[in-house]
Amino acid sequence: MPRTRTAVLGAAGVVVVGGAGLATAGLGGGDGGPAAAHGSPPATAPIERTTLVETQDVDGTLGYGGARTVVGTGRGTLTWLPGAGSVISRGRPVYRVDDKPVPLLYGGLPLYRTLSAGKEGADVEQLERNLRALGYTGFTVDETYSAATAAAVKRWQDDLGVKETGTVEPGSAAVASGRIRVAERKAQVGDKLGGPVLTCTGTTRVVSVDLDVQYQRLAEKGAEVEIELPSGDTTKGKITSIGKVAKEGDRDQPTTIEVTIAVGGQKSLGSYDKAPVGVRLTANRHRGVLAVPVGALLAQGDGGYAVQVVQDGRVRTVPVETGVFTEGRVEISGPGLAEGMKVGVPS
Repeated sequence: MPRTRTAVLGAAGVVVVGGAGLATAGLGGGDGGPAAAHGSPPATAPIERTTLVETQDVDGTLGYGGARTVVGTGRGTLTWLPGAGSVISRGRPVYRVDDKPVPLLYGGLPLYRTLSAGKEGADVEQLERNLRALGYTGFTVDETYSAATAAAVKRWQDDLGVKETGTVEPGSAAVASGRIRVAERKAQVGDKLGGPVLTCTGTTRVVSVDLDVQYQRLAEKGAEVEIELPSGDTTKGKITSIGKVAKEGDRDQPTTIEVTIAVGGQKSLGSYDKAPVGVRLTANRHRGVLAVPVGALLAQGDGGYAVQVVQDGRVRTVPVETGVFTEGRVEISGPGLAEGMKVGVPS
């Protein structure tokens, strides 16, 4: 898959291949005048009825996605931190304060308040689901922090080696949507708690693309893409998210949106991390259209295009409307054109 970005545009568009313009694609000398036929063209190609697919090759980065920051709250001294690349699952310590573990819980709500008997809410249910997943029972998983919940918390705290209070304080655990992978330490052992401790990501590699907004229409959530790895091997991926906020580039950089692509075959990725990859976006399929080689187009003085139809030993110039340009072919429509007709192309 070429890394060169190839613009794929619609009617009256311009195809730029490796930085060359239409003239180098055989579409006339660029003087703006209408092209005329002088005898039979040196070669011909048939008009085909086919399916053309809009594609765009863009650059991406294979890694573990965007990082989030884990901030330590409360008081104490950091006495242990995991190294970069460490994977932490539910119940395992994210870091230690005063030699006491701060374990990981799964969920979408942070520990923003003290949870104790009598409290109610979605954060209570989240805690109880984690306790149940860690093997603690004897309570009903609901939104009520009951005496049975407090008893299970005490058993959990005893196993952690922390004070058995039966309550859960903010900062006593970290919350993430699932397993995390440590990206970078932001503090050192011996630092006082009260700021960023580390950054983390998910544990599954994804491809991130800063997509030029002019190609945004080619990216659809759920669409399949082809990914070219640094080794030259290819694998399949699926677009999982498309940013809603555009990021303005510098003077020479385009405005972009962030696109995230999931990769199903993680084993096919080898050990690549923060590696450059190529991504082929595939969007609209134009089915049953008439198509000819791009080189068959003749530039006209009015800015449009025509083709030379060679039929029964005669040559006539037919104005055409262009559609999709892709892989050296272009969609055309015009009066009297039909599948199987021959059109002139450069030798």
